[in-house]
Amino acid sequence: MTLLGRIARPRPPATRLRTALRRLTTPGPRHPPAPAHSPAAAAPDPDRRTPRDRARAWAELLRVSALATVPGDTLTGAATLGIRPNRGTALALGASLCLYEAGMALNDWADREEDTRDRPHRPIPSGRVTPTAALTAATVLTTTGLTLAARAGRPALTVATTLAATVWAYDLHLKHTPAGPAAMGAARALDLLLGATATATPTTRPHRKPPPAAALRTALPAALTLAAHTCSVTAVSRHEAHGGSTTAPLTALAAALTLAALTATGPPSPPGRLLRTTLATHYAQTAATPYLHAALNPSPRLTQHAVGSGIRALIPLQSALAAHHHSPTGTLTALTLMTLAPLARGLARRITPT
Repeated sequence: MTLLGRIARPRPPATRLRTALRRLTTPGPRHPPAPAHSPAAAAPDPDRRTPRDRARAWAELLRVSALATVPGDTLTGAATLGIRPNRGTALALGASLCLYEAGMALNDWADREEDTRDRPHRPIPSGRVTPTAALTAATVLTTTGLTLAARAGRPALTVATTLAATVWAYDLHLKHTPAGPAAMGAARALDLLLGATATATPTTRPHRKPPPAAALRTALPAALTLAAHTCSVTAVSRHEAHGGSTTAPLTALAAALTLAALTATGPPSPPGRLLRTTLATHYAQTAATPYLHAALNPSPRLTQHAVGSGIRALIPLQSALAAHHHSPTGTLTALTLMTLAPLARGLARRITPT
């Protein structure tokens, strides 16, 4: 056989396949691909980013899937007083939403270097949201929240200012200290007290409302319950990036079961007791099982799932606290808040709340 014949003969199929695979898997010398975990690989070209991409980035930054847990703070605070929500309640709700989202934006701004190392897919390290934009959003949202609280009266502004100071102190410093979980719990408690104070602030008919100081005392037990739950969830969230903690989820499990038992107790009215018990049981089921799984296998994935479930468990806990004060307003508030649970669960499938 001639040399020309050997060259002209087609290669066997296996040889051609190996050659094609070798060409595909050999990187070019001038433009190597970016590593899959790098921000450059995660971030689309800013010039080609669509409005939907930008909205998705901001939804992740602000953790909108956790936003459904915020109205319950204000409405539960109002329900503890046994009076219907009013203009002050609406203003407090707006202030609460703004301050909560300010904390989310500030959280990612403060953690931008840590996220570059541990969570490069987050909006800031991936380049989808700039640090300046995140800090600006946190500042504007804080200012808006305080402005709304001021319109609800001086007592509400005092509580909102304390809440804003707690949020900023947590994100900028306290988060990485032993006081971090307590600070986050205090923020939730203040959020509930903001709803109670704004609802009780005299407007047109002050004689029908308790004074703000009395409203604070009335709402304090419910606020402390939310604080205890939030403190335990925050303690677990400190391990969601690397896992490895059994103590934190076990402590959170014990706290959830204790709070469920305390919330289920109350006035002996059979209808009210049944509603409280049902909501408290739902709260325990939502929080306890993921905590147990994270304690048995403290992997990052299960720990993060436990944190997300703990956040969503706020809704049935708020509902049980509202129903704890047996009144038509408390019952209606509890049933209304539970309609937010499917929304929070659905959003959490698309955007992580942690």
